[in-house]
Amino acid sequence: MEIAHIRALKQGGPRYTAELSIEERNAFANLILLCTPHHKTVDGPRRENYQVSLLERWKRDREAAGHEALAGLMGMTEEKLVQMIVEANRQLRDQLGPALDEFARTAPELAALLRTVTKQVTDVRRHHFPDEDIAQMLVYAADRLGHLEDSATELREAARMLAPLSDQAEEWHSAARATREAADAMLEAKYAG
Repeated sequence: MEIAHIRALKQGGPRYTAELSIEERNAFANLILLCTPHHKTVDGPRRENYQVSLLERWKRDREAAGHEALAGLMGMTEEKLVQMIVEANRQLRDQLGPALDEFARTAPELAALLRTVTKQVTDVRRHHFPDEDIAQMLVYAADRLGHLEDSATELREAARMLAPLSDQAEEWHSAARATREAADAMLEAKYAG
């Protein structure tokens, strides 16, 4: 996603309006969030097809449901935003906790690893103020792990069914080690030659 100007920031840009100050051109009311291909289309060679009125209508339609939420952000400071993120992270950990507890019954090492990763990812103090990439990773992780609690029973049953295979674990470990050593030797030979 990219932030696009409805009326161009600079003279000569798409839909430039000289009457607007630089502050007005950079104001939230003059900005719209577009995916990269649409941003290129709207500001591209056929930009005349995308008049101010059309882009403003897109903005109104897209943001209509969020106006109440945005109104609640008035007076937002970095400190308040960090507090909101900390609370969201706490809620995420609280939601994942029961699923990881259930998961720990069948795969304790993996559950411990997931707990550590969750703690590190959601600790705002560790990362200071999260940037956009971290926020997107958190959303992705929450989405991917959100259904873990629903699958805990299935995972436990799968682990029970796979338990007899644990007798072969040492053989698998040896095979994996041998494979890794062979791959390393092949890479060394490739780069040595």
